[in-house]
Formats: sequence, C-alpha cells, structure tokens
Amino acid sequence: MGDGLPMDKIRNLSLRKTILLYMTAALLCSFILSAVIARIATRVQLHVWWHYVDEEAYFEAVKQEGPYFLTDISRPQTYEMTQTDYFVSELCDFLQTYTVLVLSMAGSCGAVFLFYRNKLRRPIAELAAASKQIAKNRLDFGIAYENRDEMGVLCREFERMREQLAGNNRILWRTIEEEKMLRAAIAHDIRAPLTVLMGYQEMLAEYLSGEDIDSAQAMEMLTESGRQIERMDAFVEAMRKMSSLENRKPAAADISIRQLTEEIRAELTVLEKEYGKQCVLQVAKAQEGFRGDKEIILEVTENLLSNALRYGKQQIVITVRMAYSELRICVRDDGEGFQEDIEKITEAFHGKNVKDSLKHAGIGMYISRLYCEKHGGRLVLENDEQGGAVVTAVFCRIA
Repeated sequence: MGDGLPMDKIRNLSLRKTILLYMTAALLCSFILSAVIARIATRVQLHVWWHYVDEEAYFEAVKQEGPYFLTDISRPQTYEMTQTDYFVSELCDFLQTYTVLVLSMAGSCGAVFLFYRNKLRRPIAELAAASKQIAKNRLDFGIAYENRDEMGVLCREFERMREQLAGNNRILWRTIEEEKMLRAAIAHDIRAPLTVLMGYQEMLAEYLSGEDIDSAQAMEMLTESGRQIERMDAFVEAMRKMSSLENRKPAAADISIRQLTEEIRAELTVLEKEYGKQCVLQVAKAQEGFRGDKEIILEVTENLLSNALRYGKQQIVITVRMAYSELRICVRDDGEGFQEDIEKITEAFHGKNVKDSLKHAGIGMYISRLYCEKHGGRLVLENDEQGGAVVTAVFCRIA
C-alpha cells in the first residue's frame, strides 16, 4: 500500500503538472549525464594530447612553478597527430560542446513520448472507440478510464453523455411504442361505435321502408346510437387531454392541509351523489404546508376516486398525509381489487370491461401516473390483504 500510494498520486496528477514533472526529470537527467560525458571526454582528450607533449619540459615547468601550480597540456598541432588521435580529439571537442544540447533534446522528446503514452494514449483510444460505437448507434458499452486528471474528467463526461443518449433512446423507443398503441386505440375506439351506428342506420332504413314500424325497437336503436355517440365524444375528449399532457408543466404554489381538505370534500360531495356510495376522508395532522400544483393534485385525486367508486361496493376511504417534502393521497376501496397485471392498468386506453368504454376511455390511471411523475413522485397500485384495491399518489415538493 505504501509503495502504490505515490504512483497513484503521480497517475492522478493534472496534465500540466505531469508534463512539468516529466520535463524536469528529463532535463535533470540530461544535465547530469552531459556533465559526466563532458568530464570523460575531457580526460580522454588530455590522454590523447599527452602522447605529443615533451615530458621533460613539462615536468621541468612544474618543478619550477612549484607543487601547487598546474600546467596545462597544450593542444598539439593537427599535422603532429595521427589520424585516429585527431578524430578522437575532435570527437571529444564535439561532446564537450554539444552534449548538453543533444541530450536535452533527446530527454525532452522522451518526456513527451512518456507523457503521451502514460496520460493520453489510452483515454484518446477509448474516446475514439466510443465515438465509433455511438456513430453506429450502439450505446451498450462503458468507458473504463478512471484517472482523476483532465482526461479522466473528459471520459466521465463522455460516459455521462452516453448514458443520457441511452436514456433518451429508451424514452424515444417508449414514445414510439406509445404512439403505435395510440394509433391502434384510435382505430379501434372509433371503428367500433361507427360500425354499430352504421348497422343501426341500415336497420332503421329497412324498418322505415316497410309498412310496419316497431316503435319500441326503433327507440332502442336510437338510444343505443346515442350511447355510441357519447362513447365517441368521451374518446375525443380523452384524446384532447392526452395531446396536452406532454406540454403541461406543474405550477408551484403553496398549499395548506386545510385548503386541500376543503377541495377534496367538495369533490366527494358530488361523487357520492353520482355513485351512491359512502366516502370517508381521513386527514393526518400536518404542521407544515406543501408546495405543488393544486390543479394536478386534485385531478389525480378525482381520477382515483372515480375509479374506486366504479369498482368499490359500499365504502371508499381516502387518506391524506402532508409533509414538507412529500404529499401522499391514498384511495382504498372494498371491491375485488386488481385482477390483472398492475403495470398494464396504468397504460393508456386500458379498460377492465367493454361497458366501461361507453363512458370511460381508459386513460384515468395513465394520466394519474404521468402527472405524479411530472410532480416528481409516483403512482403505487396494490391489493389490500382484506380485499379491495389501494392506490397511492405520491407528489414531491416543487422548489
């Protein structure tokens, strides 16, 4: 662990500090090596020149000047040296003069090479490969570069962009699937009542052309035709609501528990008369208010209550719990509960039976789920252990 820690620090240095570190180390090594080479070249050159020095005269000069006097060995003339000694002497001159420059350049090039290999090559290769994968619309990959330098930050941002693209693709795919389902639902929900109306029209034309007209049967046909028209009207209204769902954004406003309770009680008064069933409202005490879109909350509450009153037998219980950061509205009925896949219930145009389609287009739960998600919350569907369905709408506080 102790040996690995400095290496981790070096590996996670910024690009600027890393190149400075590499260049400093390279130049320092170049200067030390240059000094050693120049020192060796000087000694070799003096050794070559010594072969052409008059030793008696040299030692006589040293003897005359004293033991502390250092007599320089003079450079012999070119014509005096052999070809080999002349080449060695010139090479030593070159090394003494240009070694620092040559080694500094070589060290700088080596430092740049090491910097590229250790800090740039791997992340650049991963980013290039990731770009090719994205160009091919393949987003099921990951970038494994984890250093905490600038390239690491770039790779993490690229990875975040990939995850965002993958999420957008999933949303787009879901949107396409929902549009397919919507088109199929439109074709089905409009074709069915039109077919019924055309059949009744043909029957009425046949009765009217005859001498005997069954008034009771004719009235029944007209009544059923009116129901089919109501069904188409409800469907058109549902389509109008769905077209505005995506554009609707929650409008934040302060909501008190008293204000919300009064609004829900007003809705219960109307719904109890319409369905002829008892509704019990239970409100938990709350000291703090809540900030959210009251219209969205009330619309979701109305959808949940209407659904519970249609399938409940005698009594519906509504529980409201308000906190600073979260609002929960739970609707519990005493019916048979959910008898099918809960995920399908929150899909658009989902109906439990054919009779419901005469007045209900099957988008109440779908709209409620979308509004809860737009409000930062969720819609939870469960079956009570004692029987009946339990639906909880959770709304998060809007800043």
